[in-house]
Amino acid sequence: MSGILHIIGGGMAGLAAAVEVAGTGTRVIVHEAGRTCGGRARSYHDRHLDCRIDNGNHLLLSANSTVFRYLGITGALDTLSGPGKPIFPFVDLAEDARWTLDLSRGRLPLWVFQPHRRVPDMRLPELQSLYRLIRAGDQTTVADCLLPGAFTRRLLEPFSISALNTLSDTGSAALLGAVVRESLSLGGHACVPWFARDGLSESLVDPAVAYLASMNAEIRTQTRITGLDVAKGRVTTLHTAQDSIALSEHDKVIVATTAPVAEGLLSQHMAGLTTPNAFESILNLHFRLAEAPRPVGSFAQCGFMGVIGGVTEWVFLRGNILSVTVSAANRYAKHDHEELARTIWSELRSACDAVLEQPLPSAPDAQRIVWEKRATFAATPEQNRRRPGSATPLVNLALAGDWTNTGLPATLEGAMRSGLRAVHALGLKTPS
Repeated sequence: MSGILHIIGGGMAGLAAAVEVAGTGTRVIVHEAGRTCGGRARSYHDRHLDCRIDNGNHLLLSANSTVFRYLGITGALDTLSGPGKPIFPFVDLAEDARWTLDLSRGRLPLWVFQPHRRVPDMRLPELQSLYRLIRAGDQTTVADCLLPGAFTRRLLEPFSISALNTLSDTGSAALLGAVVRESLSLGGHACVPWFARDGLSESLVDPAVAYLASMNAEIRTQTRITGLDVAKGRVTTLHTAQDSIALSEHDKVIVATTAPVAEGLLSQHMAGLTTPNAFESILNLHFRLAEAPRPVGSFAQCGFMGVIGGVTEWVFLRGNILSVTVSAANRYAKHDHEELARTIWSELRSACDAVLEQPLPSAPDAQRIVWEKRATFAATPEQNRRRPGSATPLVNLALAGDWTNTGLPATLEGAMRSGLRAVHALGLKTPS
């Protein structure tokens, strides 16, 4: 008998595990505490804006092999949008400069020798920062590896903050080095940017839910697992607020919740379990306009733009909605939200007016601030050491989540990779 795989948590890690196992002969049941799956990567209708928005912005790179495998299985590859080549438009508000980073497709970084394709004012010796990151030890911070100069300020610093959701003076160089190894060091073909064309749910959640239904997997929303019983080194029962689910000797469990929830469920059964206990927030602002802005140049090609020298870090344009993402946002936690929104709108006007057919209005029609207080674990060397692996002392239970030890920071790729690792740890599939 193959038994049942119970997945606790319907975020990206849990969905990735479910998609991987569905159709293999093992019955899959996903227990999701919320009304919908997706976790931090989902869409919803915002009543104030009266439109559908994402709870955050996620930029994928073509190097994210696990994400693209998942999208391929669920039939969602055609829901992505992007320029189709490794280009990234930037504006530096502090120095009134604009450029488009245009990476060479091959591994040979020819772009660094062509001023119109590289970061303005960068010096070739600054590339040593990449070598330092790739070779960084577990105790090293990103700031320890970065050489001063335009390459750091205009590319590596914003890249680091976006990838780690942690400031570079405390961020783990080893984690950022892992991202560099899987992207920049492989050449431009690994750095083609993509994002959800219509919404995160339309790309990452809805197709997966439909695929799981077609594979006879079951998703139980609004079902919170409140506890579990353990006997003889294995999970024997799952408890909800309404009832208990007895597990057979063939059943297996993946805990794919947040780190605090996982620790609450498992600490009494797994002595010595450590999980990350420091977290960073992400600030997202969505501005609705009466008419959809008409972008030009590389902003029109990409649909997004990096912003240096302000609070704003990335701006995405989708129809008549301009969305801004600010990572490592704990530093702004004490700021007045409305004043912060006014500052960011002013920055948007400075950043976007030159690349729009018509300038932005003095104020948006409506706005929504979405502050994810515990968006990711703080990607510091100390917190990275607290991340547990997928396998556990309980023979029928594995862990998944971007906070587990994937070797990557808390990204979509890391979350989905953790789901696959949990599946492999339980012996449900072997790594391909």
